[in-house]
Amino acid sequence: MIRTHNLGFPRIGAERELKFALESYWKGASSRDALKALGAELRRRHWQQQAGLDLVPVGDFAFYDQVLDMSFTLGNLPDRVRGFHGDALDNYFRVARGRSAEGAEDATACCGGVAAGEMTKWFDTNYHYIVPEFGADTKFALDASRLSEQLAEARAQGVRAKPVLVGPVTYLAIGKAKDHSDKLALLPRLLDVYAELLAALAAEGVEWVQVDEPLLATELDADWQHAFNTAYHQLKTSPAKLLLASYFGPLKDNQYLAANLPVAGLHVDAVNGREDVLPLIGLMPAHKVLSLGVIDGRNIWKTDLNAALDWLEPLAHKLGERLWIAPSCSLLHVPVDLASERRLDPEIRSWLAYALQKLDELRVLAKALDDGRDAVADALASNAAAIAARRASPRVHNPAVKAALAKLDGRLGERKSGYAERAPLQAALLKLPAFPTTTIGSFPQTAEIRHARSQFKSGAIDKAAYRAAMQAEIARSVCEQEALGLDVLVHGEAERNDMVEYFGEQLEGYAFSEFGWVQSYGSRCVKPPILFGDITRPKPMTVEWIRYAQSLTKKPMKGMLTGPVTILNWSFVRDDQPRAVSCRQLALAIREEVLDLERAGVRVIQIDEAALREGLPLRRSQWQGYLDWAVEAFRITANGVDDETQIHTHMCYSEFNDIIGSIAAMDADVITIETSRSDMELLDAFEHFDYPNEIGPGVYDIHSPNIPTQAHIVQLMRKAAERIPAGRLWVNPDCGLKTRQWAEVIPALANMVEAAKTLRAGA
Repeated sequence: MIRTHNLGFPRIGAERELKFALESYWKGASSRDALKALGAELRRRHWQQQAGLDLVPVGDFAFYDQVLDMSFTLGNLPDRVRGFHGDALDNYFRVARGRSAEGAEDATACCGGVAAGEMTKWFDTNYHYIVPEFGADTKFALDASRLSEQLAEARAQGVRAKPVLVGPVTYLAIGKAKDHSDKLALLPRLLDVYAELLAALAAEGVEWVQVDEPLLATELDADWQHAFNTAYHQLKTSPAKLLLASYFGPLKDNQYLAANLPVAGLHVDAVNGREDVLPLIGLMPAHKVLSLGVIDGRNIWKTDLNAALDWLEPLAHKLGERLWIAPSCSLLHVPVDLASERRLDPEIRSWLAYALQKLDELRVLAKALDDGRDAVADALASNAAAIAARRASPRVHNPAVKAALAKLDGRLGERKSGYAERAPLQAALLKLPAFPTTTIGSFPQTAEIRHARSQFKSGAIDKAAYRAAMQAEIARSVCEQEALGLDVLVHGEAERNDMVEYFGEQLEGYAFSEFGWVQSYGSRCVKPPILFGDITRPKPMTVEWIRYAQSLTKKPMKGMLTGPVTILNWSFVRDDQPRAVSCRQLALAIREEVLDLERAGVRVIQIDEAALREGLPLRRSQWQGYLDWAVEAFRITANGVDDETQIHTHMCYSEFNDIIGSIAAMDADVITIETSRSDMELLDAFEHFDYPNEIGPGVYDIHSPNIPTQAHIVQLMRKAAERIPAGRLWVNPDCGLKTRQWAEVIPALANMVEAAKTLRAGA
């Protein structure tokens, strides 16, 4: 019999219940007990929805982030929160976001606001984790209470539980040594606590434990390869069986290492690394389980079940009960249930599978392998029809788009002059002071904005009324910026539901869900649009709003666009052609918008590429190929404008030091970039790289409710000026402000503006 299991399930709830419960608690509008009860109900529901699998994940649920959960399980808390006396959940939220609920901030709760943990992307996904912090003297101490409580819940509900842990080597690798000490020196201490944890789980009756080591999908030097051998040879005496899980890519040169680690089972991503499987079978000991991730856990297209069976059936014959099947990775990265989508185009809906449907696909494959294809003939026939319909659909393929791509040449990506020639022309036109201030684009999405959008979508108000409501919000944003004294203004993006979905809604080749939500971080959820076909732009998308905003002020107004690489990386992308081709299609469409903005008199245009680094292949040897087409796409988008037009781009929450050359090759006049949570560490890159253009290192951490002081901002900017000439520095937040409240935004930006004045005065 083929064994089925799942690596993880979306935690937010089909209707984003966790998001709303978290935000209510943080505001002090609901109790801690209510939040914990909601968490328990979501776990109960999700385990029930995974019924029928042979093993169900436990411990994959988190109130904020599974890596942060692991830090607390290991007792690895930053020193700044160790003095907290109160409920552990509030301390957890302090690390996650700088503070907990409003009700937990009184004097008896001790700390109040603290610096939030650094946040960055989980491998090459759009999920953000809280970076573990280490030092040479870091000590670990087990706190298994979270896992024990969830296991008790699972046992009471009859769940066949498989606890899920972030593996010790990956945990060390994705953390940061704040004192620049050797992280690997901590491995022996860390392994002692993992051994203690595994023993505790076994004592509670656990047979299998899933240990996630996605680091195996990356290139490992000899030290990290040795760390894997050290770790799993020490843990091999665990009374629980270990299923070592790698995902997000192929093992490649780590095949021998993974196959021979002393664990009971190995899970590999057979969607992205099918070429690993046959070599692994030859390398693995005859007793070891091989789990194949055969359902794509990161995209929403239906699996071609007949093709999967053509490949799996010989493997099942060879491996017998040693073969397990599962999704390729945790289903955290896809929405919960396609059945909730009642407005989605029926044809496109028939091509899709969300988390629950992916588990159904898994069950069909298992039954076919166990009992033959005739046992699931109807399901296979329905699946085959959907796969064939998608391949043949004229909505997917547009000959005119393919013809436009065939005419692309390098000249589209070149500005008329180099930065040194452009900069004085832009300075003469814009007349900005030293240390110019701006924001990244969005302002708070207020209840009034959301209400007007909801009314418009439901038909309760017409287009004219909606336009008037959005113009009122734009006017408010402009007025507030004028009062604050910002130098380059933005319109606030009131009309935009999301920085990617907004553009996708106006491009041909996209479809949109109602409930296709996935977690980005904490309570922040995004609803990626579905890129199913060739891309065209039927009409201007932003010009009307930016022109209106510019009419309200004499200061420069930025046109705000999302770049092609970010639109691609933050969409559910078609899997029937290379991503580079889809990206070039997007680049041509957004280029048209850039040129229309310039024709409308907009002389500062920001093209956000927040997700540029996120798309990097996990293996450094493959980086350059991706960066070549990603940078090319940005340059096609941006570089049709006159020299006087200033092009900005923005990037956030990723490590950029190792791709700084490619960022420079984008040739944006100004780049704004996250540096506040990482304490300007990004700027270390400039010790060895002479970045030629202007840069705004973000000085206001907008993902925390904490308000930065003027002195702190001045300190950060002076640190930046040690590496970058002051004449090329901007002062700005590290990201858009849509998730914050006006009551937070106004004092924070006021401090930012005053800091810029201090810097100009040289004080």
